[in-house]
Amino acid sequence: MKLLLTHAYYLNEDPRELLIMKPYVPLGILYIAAFLEEHGYPNQVFDATFSDFNSHCNFLIEQKPDVIGIYTNLMTKVNVLRLISFIKHEPTLNHTKIILGGPEVRNHAPNFVEYGADYIVLGEGEETMLELVQSLHQKNGNEAKVAGVAFLKDNVIFYSEERKNIRDINTLPFPARQKVNLQLYFDAWKSKHGESAVSVSTMRGCPYTCKWCSRAVYGQSYRRRSPQLVAQELKWIESNYDVDTVWFVDDVFTISHKWLEEFRDALISENVKIKYECITRADRMNEQVLEVLRDSGCYRVWIGAESGSQKIIDAMDRRVDVNQVREMIRKSKDYGIQSGTFIMVGYPGETESDIIETLHHLKTSDPDLYTITIAYPIKGTPLYTQTEAEFVVKPEWHLGSDRQIDFKRTYRRQYYDYAIRWIANQMTIHRSIKANRAFTDRIKPTIKSIAARTAMTFYKL
Repeated sequence: MKLLLTHAYYLNEDPRELLIMKPYVPLGILYIAAFLEEHGYPNQVFDATFSDFNSHCNFLIEQKPDVIGIYTNLMTKVNVLRLISFIKHEPTLNHTKIILGGPEVRNHAPNFVEYGADYIVLGEGEETMLELVQSLHQKNGNEAKVAGVAFLKDNVIFYSEERKNIRDINTLPFPARQKVNLQLYFDAWKSKHGESAVSVSTMRGCPYTCKWCSRAVYGQSYRRRSPQLVAQELKWIESNYDVDTVWFVDDVFTISHKWLEEFRDALISENVKIKYECITRADRMNEQVLEVLRDSGCYRVWIGAESGSQKIIDAMDRRVDVNQVREMIRKSKDYGIQSGTFIMVGYPGETESDIIETLHHLKTSDPDLYTITIAYPIKGTPLYTQTEAEFVVKPEWHLGSDRQIDFKRTYRRQYYDYAIRWIANQMTIHRSIKANRAFTDRIKPTIKSIAARTAMTFYKL
């Protein structure tokens, strides 16, 4: 059986990501690739990140896989549909079975099946993919007995028994990084940021309940690899690649303080010295945690805030105190760790006073880095359920994604576009003053800030 794993993200088709230039290797695919290999199923990986659609299609024609597994997320859905359509209309691939997995498929399974996908993997992929491949290889017709799949059966969508999460993720092999060209990622990072980066996962799932966050793959769970195993993986990376920094993709890296201390000790035991960044929550931080982060090699920590308004944070069910967020952002810098934070505007019920409070929050905490997005509802989340009856823009399913959905907000959508510009320019002015830069450096952002504020007033009416 010829088995191929792939995705449909093409960096050169994404102008925004080209500007950011922080591509990460598709870890989920590489975990499945390693798991299949470990159980006797050799496979290829086509990493589309630095490729393009035509080259992708030509590769498929050349390889003629019996089974193709395609990782699908919100960003790549439309390209995945293009790929499915190509496979279904290409005569040399009429034998190819298409299996989709990833965070986008659970809540849109009927649509994907109708579009041409043969099987949908729901939730965690390793065990389900293996059992599904085994059934297809043996041609025993037992696909319905494989837990965690959906497919067309007797002209209706069939859902098998829900797959339980892998209890002990220490049993999983390291992701098969050797199947992709990591140097392309290193070079992209190096040319833009001066340092290369590699992504590593230490945990699966998140036990928190933020209303905008999707739990389509791992559910509301928390499972962690042992600190010793993570340290061994980092040592393997260090031995096989010349890379400058590590990005831990975990949702809440400091959730367990005991694990964090053991991780620091494991790095010392394995003689691994790394420079890394991670994401966490303010309520899972304190000065002792910051000390351990610093001593284990953390140079940047991203602390989720989403808003500077406690009212909006509570509406999101974030379960964190905005004052604690501010304190931890400031404290991080006291320990020589850069701080970053995430901001979201346009959440249901947000008013101008909340946005002003968010700007105050950013100025007060003064993170080294921050990102701002406009809230959008992902199907399957509480936010989607909450706003569904008030959608004002929703693209046809096959032409867009949930990112393009707009709902009835306190003000018109354009208001929040300009709010982001206003916040960004206000922060530029704030930092210029703090750094004692020349007054002339503040003229341009001041003009932009006034223009954005004027537009906010107009679109508020």
